[in-house]
Amino acid sequence: MEKMNQAFERMKMLVGMEVDDEEQLQQQESSYMDDFNRNCTLSTKQRLYGFAICLSAGITCTLLSMLVFFHPVKFGITFSLGNLLALGSTAFLIGPKRQFTMMLDPVRIYATAMYIASIIIALFCAVYVRNKLLTLLAIVLEFGALIWYSASYIPFARAMVSKLMLACFDTEF
Repeated sequence: MEKMNQAFERMKMLVGMEVDDEEQLQQQESSYMDDFNRNCTLSTKQRLYGFAICLSAGITCTLLSMLVFFHPVKFGITFSLGNLLALGSTAFLIGPKRQFTMMLDPVRIYATAMYIASIIIALFCAVYVRNKLLTLLAIVLEFGALIWYSASYIPFARAMVSKLMLACFDTEF
């Protein structure tokens, strides 16, 4: 918990926020999230429907992005939208507050930051810059961040992926 607080304070300093306003910020965030959770009460059936619809839409977007693979801009937009929908689908199951807390858990805070940043970079390159090479590189970064973020939820998976990658690059051709 202490590492997360330190990382959060560093982020505040980078963004330019006052570090002394931590209690006031936590009260505002908790009241906002509490209000949000009170207004988002869904039955179990509604949660399952929301999860299924959002996940299937995300998978559909991701699969449809393969059809436009040779058009990196369209690919970047549909692939990133599919990732966002799939990520948002789990909020239906466990709730947005718990999803947010799990994403900011000290074990996966850096993986979350990299994943969300890579989605933003990919969308920026696809929509604003419209450079095919940059969009393709951003999608590769996004895919790697997706694997690392997903592995953060499986015990010892990141260590296994790291060892596997080192073994792949360590062999001589």
